[in-house]
Amino acid sequence: MRKPTVQAFMTIGPVVIAPERTLADAHRLMRERGIRHLPVVDAGALVGVVSQRDLYLLETLRGVDPEQERVREAMTPEPFAVPPDASLDEVAEHMAEHRLGSAMVVDRGVVIGLFTTVDALRALAALVRRRGARPARNPPREPPAGVAGRPGR
Repeated sequence: MRKPTVQAFMTIGPVVIAPERTLADAHRLMRERGIRHLPVVDAGALVGVVSQRDLYLLETLRGVDPEQERVREAMTPEPFAVPPDASLDEVAEHMAEHRLGSAMVVDRGVVIGLFTTVDALRALAALVRRRGARPARNPPREPPAGVAGRPGR
């Protein structure tokens, strides 16, 4: 059986934004489309990614005007980018290890998709349904430390 790829679970044709657009423009796009990540593209090339979290963080700084500040000031340059045939497990593991909320899916230099943690959870659900969930041998009686209902140590 072939390994699943990000292409099977990515969001196709993501909304992108130019680095010269304002933070307010980015917020509007995110709100209108119900998204949390925007690939930043300049002259067709991926140059960064801006997340809802990035925008909120920058806007908390004193003197920042979202109508004046540019996306390039809030974006993360050189985002994690993968080809469409990248192995789903390797991409998900890299995202978890580096605490990334998204991976840009790039084909021949063009952003063709976006793979987010939400996409990863959908992939997990689909794969578990397909293979059938196997019960744990000794399921824990209490949630692990730090999970709701039990204080961390």
